[in-house]
Amino acid sequence: MTDVKPFPKEFLWGGATAANQCEGAYNLDGRGLANVDLIPTGADRFAIIAGQKKMFTFKKGYFYPAAEAIDMYHHFKDDIALFGEMGFKTYRLSIAWTRIFPKGDELEPNEAGLQFYENLFKECHRYGIEPLVTITHFDCPMHLIREYGGWRSRKMLEFYERLCRTLFTRFKGLVKYWITFNEINMILHAPFMGAGLYFEAGENEEEVKYQAAHHELVASAIATKLAHEIDPQNKVGCMLAAGQYYPNTCNPADYWQAMQEDRSNYFFIDVQVRGEYPHYAEKQFERAGLHIVMTQEDLQLLKENTVDFVSFSYYSSRVASADPKAGEESQGNIFASLKNPYLKSSAWGWQIDPLGLRITLNAIWDRYQKPMFIVENGLGAIDKPDENGYVEDDYRIDYLREHIKAMNEAVNEDGVELLGYTTWGCIDLVSAGTGEMKKRYGFIYVDRDNEGKGTLKRFKKKSFTWYQKVIASNGTDL
Repeated sequence: MTDVKPFPKEFLWGGATAANQCEGAYNLDGRGLANVDLIPTGADRFAIIAGQKKMFTFKKGYFYPAAEAIDMYHHFKDDIALFGEMGFKTYRLSIAWTRIFPKGDELEPNEAGLQFYENLFKECHRYGIEPLVTITHFDCPMHLIREYGGWRSRKMLEFYERLCRTLFTRFKGLVKYWITFNEINMILHAPFMGAGLYFEAGENEEEVKYQAAHHELVASAIATKLAHEIDPQNKVGCMLAAGQYYPNTCNPADYWQAMQEDRSNYFFIDVQVRGEYPHYAEKQFERAGLHIVMTQEDLQLLKENTVDFVSFSYYSSRVASADPKAGEESQGNIFASLKNPYLKSSAWGWQIDPLGLRITLNAIWDRYQKPMFIVENGLGAIDKPDENGYVEDDYRIDYLREHIKAMNEAVNEDGVELLGYTTWGCIDLVSAGTGEMKKRYGFIYVDRDNEGKGTLKRFKKKSFTWYQKVIASNGTDL
């Protein structure tokens, strides 16, 4: 790529992980049990994620990959040193809620958990890496699910507020970029994983999901208020699983369907950025007969505490049709979508659309005019290491190169405001969707397989030195 304009001087290059997909050590140093620990691999995984099958304890015959994951709990110094070697400006990670409050409703935090993250953040700063911290990346303490029903309960506001106050106070000066909830729109598609929701027979599931969503939205506003009060330097963002919907044809009904699908994703962010429920959502509740309990205080909190930036994951665009029999569905993603015949797919059926990232960036910018942060983007692929653990992952380099080009065009040609870019799974980790290890995203290969076997040794892939060059050149050497 020639004559490429660099990204803004202060652009934050880096990578992203989630506690439940990389830390392991699920029962060490006082950590409690969380919903994300109890999602096994295998045929029942999606039913459990969706809140349709109950899994409140470990059961024989299942493998739970998050229990050990890649054991970053014991390897974080070495892993962060590798991130530093690549030149990361930022590292997006998440807090395991049950390390801080093992049950979730205690009055006093677990010091060992706080100390772990303090050590981790200090290690980041040793290498000039700014932590970007997701407060809740699908984590919900199992005690809160058993006792209160997860985010369906208003009591969660008190527990989440206590978690946030503890984090903002303890890590003042160490962390200034925060995200309240990971992929908040996932609550509609993966409610147990997203909000600790398990549905009993006869429940109005839509009402429960939107009530839980309201509680998360209010909790996000409470967190934003607290963050700004405790440290005015703090910047707080919301986060969605993004990817613009294309109409399947130029039939106006298909265009309308695509618009409806986009709205269902942007609904949460509309509230977090604009500070109020959009009219289309109010009308949707009315039509469906959903009764969402909201107080005047809730609405005031939402209005007065909007986010500072909009962050999102982008893996693919999507296709919508008004005709339920319009065509084949794309595979692999929790978000159902028609297959786009103009795009290639990954080994897991995720369609590859770099221009879709530019389209999505422009759509979000046009909608909100708030600074954006791409906090997940990457290619899940099967890597075949040689006898030295080295992986020649040109397919990953090609994927990221094209997406960075599209991102560059959005910034330098379209004028969107973008704070940074953190590739997903900068080190191989457990897949959130399938629970597999063989679906790898990282610049660093981890010797572990789908059954949890392996040495856990780390090896640099070809993409490691490629991304190092990208960062050193501020996006001009691709």
